[in-house]
Amino acid sequence: MKGFHYSFQKVVDLKGNEKTQAEWMLSSALGELQAQEQSLGELKRQRSELMDALLNAAEQKTPVAKICEMQNYVDYLDACIARKLGDISRAHKQVQEKQDHLSSKVLDEKVWLKARDKAKLAFQQDMNLREQNELDEMATVRFAMKSH
Repeated sequence: MKGFHYSFQKVVDLKGNEKTQAEWMLSSALGELQAQEQSLGELKRQRSELMDALLNAAEQKTPVAKICEMQNYVDYLDACIARKLGDISRAHKQVQEKQDHLSSKVLDEKVWLKARDKAKLAFQQDMNLREQNELDEMATVRFAMKSH
């Protein structure tokens, strides 16, 4: 009696590899999103510290030129924060695309795994039927030999 061999096993393996690759791509996109969010947090922290320093400078009669310089840097940080928010938005979009891609690959793999499982079940049922037929044949031969 031979074992089960699925003729489309290479396709099943390919679908599994595609799913794994999609998982890696999603993981990479999530890592990029996390890095962008950390960068935004750092920019916001720098801005907050600068605003505190700007308030202290105003209270301590700091020269206007120094206050203007600090305000220009706050404006620069605001522009950086705005760009970073755009980067984060794009990173969120990438994550969503990678999640959708992974979902389709998972579904594709499940379809092929289910087809393989059905083929294996049919093979096992066929083997069981053949075995039962052989046992019936043996029983018939024994009965016939005992009858003679």
